[in-house]
Amino acid sequence: MKNIFKVINKNFYKYVYLAFALIGTFWAISLFELYITISKGIKVQNFAITLGYKFLNDFWTGILIGLLLFPLYLLFISIKKRFGNVIFKILFILLIIGQLGLVKYSLTTLLNLGADLLGYSLNDISMTVSASTSGAISLMSILPFVVFPAIFLSLNYSLKRVVNKRQTMAATLILILLFGSAKIMFSDVSNTSYDNKMYFLTSDIIRHLKEKREFKAYNLSKRNDYPLLKPFKETKDILAPFINIHEEKPNIFILIVEGLGSEFVDGNQYSGFTPYLDSLISKSLYWENFVSNSGRTYGILPSILGSLPFGENGFLEIAPTPSHISLISVLKANGYTTSYFEGCQSSFDRKINFLEYNGIDHVFDQNKYDSGYVKIKEDSNGFSWGYPDAEIFKKTLSELERIKQPRLDILMTQSIHDPWDFPEVEDYMEKVDSILSTNRVFGVKKDDVRTHKKIYASILYADRSIRYFMQEFAKRSEYNNTIFIITGDHRLIPITQKDKLCRFHVPFLIYSPMLKKAEKFKSISSHLDVTPSLLSFLMNNYKVNKLDEVAWISQGLDTAKQFRNIHQIPMSRYKGSMNDYIYKDYFYSDDELFKINEDFGTYKVNEEHLIKVVADSLKEFKKLNAYITQKNRIFPDSLNIYTNPSFEFSEKELATIKELTTGLDYGKIFEVARQFAFNKEYVKARLLCDYLLNEFPNHADARTLKGRTFAWDEKYKKAEVELLNVIKRSPYYSDGYLAIFDL
Repeated sequence: MKNIFKVINKNFYKYVYLAFALIGTFWAISLFELYITISKGIKVQNFAITLGYKFLNDFWTGILIGLLLFPLYLLFISIKKRFGNVIFKILFILLIIGQLGLVKYSLTTLLNLGADLLGYSLNDISMTVSASTSGAISLMSILPFVVFPAIFLSLNYSLKRVVNKRQTMAATLILILLFGSAKIMFSDVSNTSYDNKMYFLTSDIIRHLKEKREFKAYNLSKRNDYPLLKPFKETKDILAPFINIHEEKPNIFILIVEGLGSEFVDGNQYSGFTPYLDSLISKSLYWENFVSNSGRTYGILPSILGSLPFGENGFLEIAPTPSHISLISVLKANGYTTSYFEGCQSSFDRKINFLEYNGIDHVFDQNKYDSGYVKIKEDSNGFSWGYPDAEIFKKTLSELERIKQPRLDILMTQSIHDPWDFPEVEDYMEKVDSILSTNRVFGVKKDDVRTHKKIYASILYADRSIRYFMQEFAKRSEYNNTIFIITGDHRLIPITQKDKLCRFHVPFLIYSPMLKKAEKFKSISSHLDVTPSLLSFLMNNYKVNKLDEVAWISQGLDTAKQFRNIHQIPMSRYKGSMNDYIYKDYFYSDDELFKINEDFGTYKVNEEHLIKVVADSLKEFKKLNAYITQKNRIFPDSLNIYTNPSFEFSEKELATIKELTTGLDYGKIFEVARQFAFNKEYVKARLLCDYLLNEFPNHADARTLKGRTFAWDEKYKKAEVELLNVIKRSPYYSDGYLAIFDL
């Protein structure tokens, strides 16, 4: 025992010096973060308060890290003193590098990285990071990762040389009392914008894992009902009073604009760069106070097309896909040709899995564009997001010529997205300068617009691309019988947000030559309300087979002209998060409650009883979400005649897959499948190919290999089906044609 106390006494102060050097380096990084923030032209409301709160949270993060790691430090020191000190210096340097990386992420996105990290595959993360950095690695981008570890080592050395043990103990006690008192006195210090980035990441992941355990611990075994199931007749037809009914079924065109928030249109704070959309709003049914149900793109398709729950990390991530119906599957069953258009890979965020489950007829993604279309330029790593908005619209117009009516068309743009790159970007930045040179009054300072000129240029480019598409579509014979729905998937991130709610605030408009007149509505609705209202309109006014029962999260759009909210609206800020919720005219976010005013601004409310009521309501939704997604209780399989479930493996096949794939990523799994094929073990090869295709339906290599194994196995008809499927999905993939020629 004496030896243990001797070791502690001898090494305690050395460890305290390390901990304070870590805190000092955190402070230096916070200064660096604020300097970069201000140099980018981003407003810091009160520099002194912001810096003080950041220093306060950095201090307690450093203390917490120090306390948690101290027993481990003693263990290493007791084994070998010099070894222990070196190991902990390296460990603290890694923490500093991690903090710097998280600060860089926050400076790019204006968000702290949290549990959303767990919601993406390594491939998705690689794609996103590559796009954000544009492959550019410069001396200035590397320098902080050298300078701040050097600051840490210098601080540690200086503290050991200059400060004695008595001074260290006194300073420690004074700082703990000082910062402890400040933590109690200033409640605003708990705002996540002031959090130490490492602390936020760790605490958010812990919160997410705790919620995950709680939901999996719910006793679901005694419950087998379908709580969302309700008669279709309960869904009101609210659109018929505004639309002239034609004899033929109308075409439906849903345009989802990446990153378009309401602040950028219709005279709002950042508007002035969407003249065409603004003109369209004045001719449309327009919901001023409309919200997306997710803070990123992963949530838009299940919400707007199916009024579906979130699952754990977003509905698209649930495997196998739970039984459900959607606008796609129901309209296809009623004679509509269904198509999806975008410029990148539809496999990103597993969109293709959702679309194919619902029986989509055509998917036109990055694989379907030939050399006649201009691609977003590749970065130094050879990565490109695909094709920009104008090219997507050109591709769409060319394909519509061959698609039978009536049609449901869904188009996703992507140019209002980091890295804000598209053809003629320099020309559009000059157009932004031209707009700023006029006498027009903006909701923000012109210098603030210049700071984010490339983003505003992308908004202007997207608006002009939409104008081109709509003007060209207006020349088509079906234009007068088409209903256009235009909305944003979420509000873009890198321009300062006035509050947490504006992340979800997006424009939503219905435009059509069939409209009786334009109207504006101040009532709150969300993407979850779109499919219920569209299907109710179509089934009550056209020869469309009515559904007996439906399973929607929400009940339909609200067309009240006065400000109100009749919905309870759950929102997922990022994968793995369900901590945002609209209840009546209140917005609940991260355990805080805000009142929503008629201008869709918010102010904080501190009424404990009301906070508990809203928190309990959100908790009940989380329980519902867990039950219906974990137990596949959204829509009964027995009633679902509309969809194409993914391939289901037998228990024996699953055991074989597990045995063959444990510890392997998808790339290695394909290599194993190919080796089985070369060794004439075709059944195993096809099993692994099916496993890959269940996850990535557009995996051209896996599908081609599967087709070839059928051919080598003399099952030529099956080989032909698979290989023709390859060519349909990827018409410019040469191996598919070579395999067909080899049949």
